Amino acid sequence: MLEKAILTDFISKALAEDIGNGDHSTLASIPPTARGSARLKIKENGVLAGMEVAEAVFRYLDMFTEFRPFKQDGDDMKVGELAFEVDAAVHTLLMAERLVLNCMQRMSGIATLTRQYTEKLKGYHTRVLDTRKTTPNFRLLEKEAVRIGGGVNHRMGLYDMIMLKDNHIDFCGGITPAVNNVVAYLRQKNLSLQIEVEARNLDDVKEILAVGQVHRIMLDNFTPEQIPAALALINGRYETEASGGITLANVEDYAKTGVDFVSVGAIIHHAVSLDLSLKAVINPHK
Repeated sequence: MLEKAILTDFISKALAEDIGNGDHSTLASIPPTARGSARLKIKENGVLAGMEVAEAVFRYLDMFTEFRPFKQDGDDMKVGELAFEVDAAVHTLLMAERLVLNCMQRMSGIATLTRQYTEKLKGYHTRVLDTRKTTPNFRLLEKEAVRIGGGVNHRMGLYDMIMLKDNHIDFCGGITPAVNNVVAYLRQKNLSLQIEVEARNLDDVKEILAVGQVHRIMLDNFTPEQIPAALALINGRYETEASGGITLANVEDYAKTGVDFVSVGAIIHHAVSLDLSLKAVINPHK
């Protein structure tokens, strides 16, 4: 469930970007009092995502919108099926059309790709995480699509979790000073944030274990063959995450190691939008 205030702010900005000083094509051709209906038609198989967003867009423009869903977020969808029918002012239908389609097509593509990963992980302890490799100003919906597809959202941004990656560590002069600095900072600021540290090799894992005070260790660019040795050292003391080079072809190999999480930026940045269309319904009740 998306936070209403944040979703409303996104819709407001997205519509302002598209409509500008007016949808002149609609204003010039359709009376402002006209009301009508439209249906969302599914043109590709996959996992449906964005129904909540679509309804919110229509209601943002027209409080008298009637939205009739035929499917829910996370449902399998097949070519020829209908996702919803909506009754509203015709101006609303035409102004909302592109934003609704852009969101739902993109979100459905991400949910579909994420589902492919989660299907590979069935029966294993390992869960798939998203990353911050997202489209600027669209992260909210991209991460919601990951959740709909069965994945787990990692941190939303730089503000809700500490992640010490290679550049942080190198600029700081090493893992130990980096972790100690973070712990002191969080104490000073009275912040309660989880700490994750990237390990590039087994020596890094040993140093993280020595300094402690963390919640998760990221095993960056470890192969499935290298991970068991790291997990043996960690011995369940901290959560573990494998990252780097993980694909549909090898994700099950990582899961077999028993690592807690695999992070896969590709579930967002490699996802392909699915084809949907919003079509007017003429005399829908006849």
